[in-house]
Amino acid sequence: MSFPRLTGILLHPISLPSRGGVGDLGPAAYEFLDFLTAGRQGLWQVLPLGPPAKGNSPYSSTSAFAGNPLLISLERLAERGWLDKTKLDGFPAEVGDKIDYDQVSRNKLPLLTEAARNFLDRASGDARSRFEQFCIGNGWWLEDFVLFDALRDRYHGEYWNTWPSGLARREAAALETGRRELKKKLALRRVIQFFFYEQWHALRHYCAQRSIRVVGDIAIFVDYDSADVWAYRDLFRLNGDLQPEVVSGVPPDAFSADGQRWGNPLYNWDAMRADGYQWWIHRLRWAAETCDYIRLDHFRGFAQFWEIPAHEPTAIHGRWVDGPADDLFNKLREALGGLPFFAEDLGIITPDVHALRERLQIPGMAVLQFAFGDPGAHIYLPHRLTRDHVIYTGTHDNDTTLGWWRSINDYERRAVEALVGCSDHVNWALIRLAQSSVASFSVVPLQDVLGLGSEARLNTPSTKVGNYLWRYQPGSLKPEFAEKLARLAEVTDRLPQAVPIPSGEPFFA
Repeated sequence: MSFPRLTGILLHPISLPSRGGVGDLGPAAYEFLDFLTAGRQGLWQVLPLGPPAKGNSPYSSTSAFAGNPLLISLERLAERGWLDKTKLDGFPAEVGDKIDYDQVSRNKLPLLTEAARNFLDRASGDARSRFEQFCIGNGWWLEDFVLFDALRDRYHGEYWNTWPSGLARREAAALETGRRELKKKLALRRVIQFFFYEQWHALRHYCAQRSIRVVGDIAIFVDYDSADVWAYRDLFRLNGDLQPEVVSGVPPDAFSADGQRWGNPLYNWDAMRADGYQWWIHRLRWAAETCDYIRLDHFRGFAQFWEIPAHEPTAIHGRWVDGPADDLFNKLREALGGLPFFAEDLGIITPDVHALRERLQIPGMAVLQFAFGDPGAHIYLPHRLTRDHVIYTGTHDNDTTLGWWRSINDYERRAVEALVGCSDHVNWALIRLAQSSVASFSVVPLQDVLGLGSEARLNTPSTKVGNYLWRYQPGSLKPEFAEKLARLAEVTDRLPQAVPIPSGEPFFA
């Protein structure tokens, strides 16, 4: 699929300086979009928006379809009358250095539940009609998710295979009993999901009015502790005890002697192929309806994936297994009418993966921080790229550009200086280099625009603590940054292009 020539900013909503301890889809999000508009940016890239399973990572979610309740703006709910505004008085306006997820959940989730209860008690007219339409149109994923989430809460967050056997194995009588006993809690969870998607689509409408396209992100695998594996266990490689037979990861390399054992259950691709990949079609159609473009994480796993026996503690004793490759994407193209995706194809990528991407006409990725280590890394430099690429200074998995600059060796430093010089700050030198490349999309993490160091790093792969905590401070989006971005967008021919405005009135939330 051919992409227009655009530039934009990578910022996950959690990092917005919203009131209440975590970024959300409220006023701070609209202020950020106004900054993008002033900077003539045509893209806003986010990470997966689902509710995290265990831990803070958006790439490990309890649902491939549900939205993260912590991203719902309480201020927007109060404006609509679903929450008393005085309830927000206990939420400080100032932004701390890091997100405290436990505290945010303790403070925010009860208020979301209260707002949902108020909605059920008194919503009428357009709001009630929208909610009913949402439930009908999304019942195919919503009903499994709300029941899973309520049961997960009832059983104190324990994995679903430890629940009573009838529920774990989804026996009809046990499910019906669960629905009856949890009826009120299911209703509240439906409303909370409705709140999320109303607020998200309101933001999408605001983006479209300003010619900003939203870039979403899809993790190739799903978490074992998810409604998807529970509801569609035949599509995953599980044993008779409903536990994974094999799990995901990547083999040992120069950076990790043990490789990486991610632990997600692997797909039963034979079963998926037999039903025409319907789960994947639903998943990516939903993603394409939620965002304008989609980044496919770990794209090489569609060509070949690393299969690790579940009993193995590391990724050492795995093997490469063929994935669905063209067969899946041909079905997706037939169902979706196109493939609005680009591939995360970083790291050690074999020729068959490049060939698959090129056959599918899906752009790949290039990261400038990877481009200076040795001649083999030069494939990421702008003069080696083609239009079918998305170029980044760094991604959510990288250090910020300033943090990276302070840590690289002399060889890499001399290479950077030889190519771009550093009369300006190195973060802007790399931003200019990315913008001036031939790649279709150029995307820059907000931390690089703000000139922040390693203290603003969002994620360090293969570490389990200290990730997805960073938020920018109020007042950080200075006009001079927007002016600089706007001048770059103009001179590099990356000005925004018109986006179709969604039909109908703006969303109520």
